Amino acid sequence: MPDLFTPLTIKAVTLRNRIAMSPMTMYRSVDGLVGDYHVMLAGARAAGGFGLVFLEQLAITPDGRTSTSCAGIYDDSQIEGLRRVTSLIKEMGAVPAIQLGHTGRKGSLLKPWEGGAQLPADHPDGWQVRGPSALAYGGDFTQPVQALSQEEIGEIHQAYADAARRAHEAGFEWLEMHFAHGYLGASFFSPIANKRNDEYGGGLENRLRFHREALAAVRATWPEHLPLTVRLGSDDLNAEGVQFEEAIYAIGRMKEWGIDLADLSLGFNTDDMKEMPFAMLAFMAERAVRMRRAVDLPIGISWNLGLPSEADRVIREEIADLVLLGRPALSNPHWPVWAARELGHADPFGLLPQDSSFWLRNFRSHDACIGWPEAAAASG
Repeated sequence: MPDLFTPLTIKAVTLRNRIAMSPMTMYRSVDGLVGDYHVMLAGARAAGGFGLVFLEQLAITPDGRTSTSCAGIYDDSQIEGLRRVTSLIKEMGAVPAIQLGHTGRKGSLLKPWEGGAQLPADHPDGWQVRGPSALAYGGDFTQPVQALSQEEIGEIHQAYADAARRAHEAGFEWLEMHFAHGYLGASFFSPIANKRNDEYGGGLENRLRFHREALAAVRATWPEHLPLTVRLGSDDLNAEGVQFEEAIYAIGRMKEWGIDLADLSLGFNTDDMKEMPFAMLAFMAERAVRMRRAVDLPIGISWNLGLPSEADRVIREEIADLVLLGRPALSNPHWPVWAARELGHADPFGLLPQDSSFWLRNFRSHDACIGWPEAAAASG
């Protein structure tokens, strides 16, 4: 029976454990480039014991960013900085992962701590947002949306292919397509956002055409021996939107199209959601069980898994194969070591690089002074 610290092998890649740092938008880029901050952020988590380390979603086009302060992979000049990140992640024993995406109608924003407003197309830091249909998201996303033409959809798919080529050149070994959170892939999937009457809209198979073609474009340039995965908005929590049964069908089809793992999240194609589960521990677990039962494919989940006991449970009970942590990874770069101590792992410091693990295993002073709180299991 696997646990949180059991290696996971997918194709030619083996993760040292089942713990991933989830992509998080940090608003630290200039001209789409990553820099010292990103090297620090990713390198520290790799050195802290995470098995798989993502940066933020990397935009495949300039207008695919959330803001002008977000990172991208739409130009060859961005490869060098990304290579610095992947090199350090690998040196620290983790696998570097990339998430490709396009924010669609939810882009052109100010930073959240600057108000997060959606900027008009004529603002110096704004642009014309695009989506499957000329339908604004609503709420705080008020700017008009330009419906993509079929020619523009083809250009986006070519941008996916070019981004995948750059990702391989930059040294990434795991590629995820972001089709969730109300971004472009999610909006094509959802009848709330997709009102098209051509072959990209209407029935479920048509609404998946965008994804099939995007995956085919990436598969043509991304090496076959490396994992290709998808984060899918599997439920809009709205009667008019994506239902989980549709997500089961979609993942089954995407398996046929070459994906190796499904990372389940929510659609967020509307703020009008029912029975919002965000205060519940491991609330994606039930959906993961249903997906595994229906589709024979490794599953990753996130959302409220920052307690080591919960993260370990979803692996031990074979609910999911991979746990993705966002804010817990941000708050504690050594979350895997803390989790290992809490769960009674025989060698928690063995998760660290050799130099750190040597000195921490051979600590000769007072145990309480090592810099780690006493494990709850040990104290009571």
